[in-house]
Amino acid sequence: MCGRFVQAQDPEAYGRHFEAAPVENLETTGPSFNVAPTHHVLAVVDRDGERRLGRLRWGLIPRWADDPAAGSRHINARAETLAEKPTFRGSFAGRRCIIPADGFFEWERRPGGKVPHYVYRADGAPLALAGLWSSWRPKEEGERVASCAIITTEPNRLMSSIHDRMPAVLPAEAWDLWLDPGFEDLVALQSMLGPTGEDLAEHPVSTLVNSVRNNLPECIVPLEPWPG
Repeated sequence: MCGRFVQAQDPEAYGRHFEAAPVENLETTGPSFNVAPTHHVLAVVDRDGERRLGRLRWGLIPRWADDPAAGSRHINARAETLAEKPTFRGSFAGRRCIIPADGFFEWERRPGGKVPHYVYRADGAPLALAGLWSSWRPKEEGERVASCAIITTEPNRLMSSIHDRMPAVLPAEAWDLWLDPGFEDLVALQSMLGPTGEDLAEHPVSTLVNSVRNNLPECIVPLEPWPG
């Protein structure tokens, strides 16, 4: 799964990298070194044929949910079952997004306890995490909530020694089709979601990241050697 990641750059930097104009005035709330479920995250969507950068709440809220809290159970979507699960199949068919990430965290099980690792592109560029988005409105009067989930897939060679899942990372050549709501070839879309071929790097980090209260640069600082 993917339960924490990093968005520490200004919105303008992600906009330039993904060639996406802001949907609205995206005032920076400061870098986030420990993005957690229910936080609002930057995401790239297609709007009228153009890439746009906006904010979505992490944790996809099904359209039939009575309460937005339901989204906390849907932070990840398995690539293998997107077309089958009622929670995700509508979004997979036409509401796909890219979630920029400087890197993500995963926990390795060891005899002495779980070890957090920080995983990122070796060249330092943002990762393009494949995502889905949805729009939910309460049955009573209230504001619409746009939310998202990160798609997970089988691990690549680097990740297989840490965990049995990882976020699906999209190569640049797949971005246009992935974002295009009019592209409906689900088999082709699913083929984009295998283990990434991007050149990734990783290192163990402090258990500071275990607490969502710790939004600190120290969350991604290498910690070596790890005891045990």
